Amino acid sequence: MEVILREDIASLGTRGSMVKVAPGYARNFLLPKKMAVIATESNKKIVEQERHAHLRRDAKETSEATELAKLMAAVEVTIAHKAGENDQLFGSVTAADIATAIEKLGYSIDRRKVHLEEPIKKLGDYKATVKLHREVAVEITVHVIKED
Repeated sequence: MEVILREDIASLGTRGSMVKVAPGYARNFLLPKKMAVIATESNKKIVEQERHAHLRRDAKETSEATELAKLMAAVEVTIAHKAGENDQLFGSVTAADIATAIEKLGYSIDRRKVHLEEPIKKLGDYKATVKLHREVAVEITVHVIKED
């Protein structure tokens, strides 16, 4: 059975591509979840229009993320945390802590978009990557200082 994908599916293909799948897979999974439509002439036109709209929307999101990345390039975050001997932290500084500190500066960032190589467990300066879009990421500096 030939279907047109309405979204990217890793094992099948990309949005807008026409693929041949087993009838049961299409009938029981792809069609009910609206991940694909049956390949007819009218559906081809509709999916092509959706694809163009998606491309325009994606281009707009990419440009907005690029603008935000330019603004956030100079952002430095300072986090005060309790520390013991040898500058070892009690606990660790996580992506959620960094996201909260970024929000205090006026940027709305989800904690899942902040990536650390590993949780921060010592005082010092670190780099964290904030993934604003699939193609746009910005690196910010995180200063971890001793809490009074």
